[in-house]
Amino acid sequence: MKIQEANIFRSDLRLKRVLVLALLLLIKTATASFILIPMDEKQSNHLKAYGITYWTLEQGTEVKWLLNYRGGSFLIQHQQALADECLVRGVSFETLADGQANNLLADISREEVNQDAVSMQKAPKIVVYSPPNKQPWDDAVTLVLKYAEIKFDVIYDEEILNGKLKDYDWLHLHHEDFTGQFGKFFQAYQHVSWYQEEVKTNKELAQRMGFLKVSEMKRVITREIHQFIENGGFLFAMCAATDTYDISQAAHGIDICESMFDGDPADPQMNEKLDFDATIAFHNFTINRNPYEYRFSDIDVSTTRKVPREQDYFTLFQFSAKWDPVPTMLCQNHENMIKGFMGQTTAFNRNLVKPNVLVMGENKAANEARYIHGEAGKGFWTFYGGHDPEDFQHFVGDPPTDLNLHPNSPGYRLILNNVLFPAARKKKQKT
Repeated sequence: MKIQEANIFRSDLRLKRVLVLALLLLIKTATASFILIPMDEKQSNHLKAYGITYWTLEQGTEVKWLLNYRGGSFLIQHQQALADECLVRGVSFETLADGQANNLLADISREEVNQDAVSMQKAPKIVVYSPPNKQPWDDAVTLVLKYAEIKFDVIYDEEILNGKLKDYDWLHLHHEDFTGQFGKFFQAYQHVSWYQEEVKTNKELAQRMGFLKVSEMKRVITREIHQFIENGGFLFAMCAATDTYDISQAAHGIDICESMFDGDPADPQMNEKLDFDATIAFHNFTINRNPYEYRFSDIDVSTTRKVPREQDYFTLFQFSAKWDPVPTMLCQNHENMIKGFMGQTTAFNRNLVKPNVLVMGENKAANEARYIHGEAGKGFWTFYGGHDPEDFQHFVGDPPTDLNLHPNSPGYRLILNNVLFPAARKKKQKT
């Protein structure tokens, strides 16, 4: 009997302790002034943390992006709805009292510390340039936007030609071929139905919009996109949308497509006529004239690189949070070494990157730039080589990447840094 009474006493004691701890946690949460969303190794889901931050901005609540502090963490005024949303989405968070948050902000603002706080107040309007028949897993950006639960629209050539870009702040280019050569898939897929349908759709669209050739329409599209950047927009592109964008700009008025693509021969002097003043990222490149080769120019090193898979990494540069806040934001991560991944355009020949372009990630030994950034007019752009940060060699028809298996992907984090970037109030650069 005494043993039974002792067990009942111990059970009551444990229950009281649990209730006390629960009450203390409730009091702490109720009195907390701020929520800190850590972005270091303690974060259970980095990708959804960006979605939480975007959701917070949509509610009209300010977010402070803490550059170089615990992987680029987010500090937000406490709201119970926010805490609940973090719990629902599986995002780790910590609660801070007023004094703790003020001390944190004071610490990172010290001149000798390579950290800073950037204010974000408005969710950017996001749009993806993508063919209407593409699936979400065809494009890493579309995939991660859906996973992070960030709202976006989809537009294509017709909407751009009708002036819709002005309605958005941030534009991503699906891995499009802006040269009018339909991805240079002719050799491998000319008899496959999806390729034939893609060619047919693009040609019909070009004719409907008043163009004789798809290549002519794509050049106008790139000019419209360039105007979007000049007016203050932000462009993000991956894979073949990067180098083919600049090739299209440089080849304005030059026929670079052979007859299987546009019905007449290409200009044999195309490379002598390129205008590199019209490009934003690359110069002095040579267009690959072989229509049967799966490569657009010597900008891309996919077929020439000699980097074994086990050694395929690139390094992010470390920037000054106070002196260079823009690249600092774009490079926030919990890892400095990022796994390499291939694409139709895998990486950029370092020698062909314009001198005014900022290289933010590179494989120095292989002379490859992987992650680059620049300005044009009032706006910004970022090019990121490769197709899918968690699929080393993605092939046509491969199954989609399941981001539930990669919630902490540092490669995908770079994409989402760019998504949030337009929300940040840019500080005037120090001189």
